[in-house]
Amino acid sequence: MPLYDYQCAACSHRLEALQKISAPPLTDCPVCQAPELQKQLSVPGFRLGGAGWYETDFKTGAKKNLASGDKPD
Repeated sequence: MPLYDYQCAACSHRLEALQKISAPPLTDCPVCQAPELQKQLSVPGFRLGGAGWYETDFKTGAKKNLASGDKPD
């Protein structure tokens, strides 16, 4: 699920919300209750779930050695 940044036009409160892509944008500020939240343009953020993602995942042969510092020839 992506993270979205919002800022209230009434009180300038900023927040980050974890929302589905299909979810409607938030409108009400949690601080001043005004319906003035505006979605901000920001660097895309996301969360990877599970045991972890590593440089060696899904690689075969000499490419697996990249994580140990070895460079393939």
